[in-house]
Amino acid sequence: MDPDDHEGYVDRWSRAHGGYDVRSSRPARAWLRIAHFLGAPLARRGVPPTRVTLVGGLGAVAVGAVAALGGRWPLLAAVLVVVVAVLDGVDGAVAELTDSATAWGRVVDQLVDRVGDLSMVAGLWALGAPGPLCAAAAVLTVLDEAIRGGAAAEGVGGVGLVSFPERPARLVIGGLALLAAGVVPTAAATVVSVAAAIWTLLAVVATVQLVVNVRRQLHGRPHRVIGDA
Repeated sequence: MDPDDHEGYVDRWSRAHGGYDVRSSRPARAWLRIAHFLGAPLARRGVPPTRVTLVGGLGAVAVGAVAALGGRWPLLAAVLVVVVAVLDGVDGAVAELTDSATAWGRVVDQLVDRVGDLSMVAGLWALGAPGPLCAAAAVLTVLDEAIRGGAAAEGVGGVGLVSFPERPARLVIGGLALLAAGVVPTAAATVVSVAAAIWTLLAVVATVQLVVNVRRQLHGRPHRVIGDA
């Protein structure tokens, strides 16, 4: 498709996400406009989407390492959270604009997302959040995404895989906590502890929602096997 065709990109994105009507949501439409604006030049130059994903992966790993330095360094970690979030949208835009989306690309994208989640949790722990709380946040986050992946493999889609606290919520919680910790280093331990508690609470809510929704949709449905249409 023409990399400069924004409306065409929006239509392709909607089809790739279960027919979600992007035009009904101003935040989603604004987010896709940003992703398209940044992704179109890369698409014109033939940059592979996986390259963008891997750059985002490096940034994701750096979040926790930079935050662990303490002092004002969490400010840079917060900036990296924003950069990683943007690249997470740009790689998808490049894939759609160049018609190069692949199953492997989606796997790598999911892997980078989980690395980013765990790196943010590690950063909160390094800045003083209780270890058990951070461990719970990390385990529940990975569990939630495992439920989504398993359900998707069984053909569940749309609302069945949606929970109130999604990855954007985790990015906001982690990013704001790191920002506050960098602005007021003396209060870093308190700020990140509150953030870890909120993250864990939302992860519990997400787990309950997903289990209920997925069980409801899969109840009585025969198991899918490899080769099923």
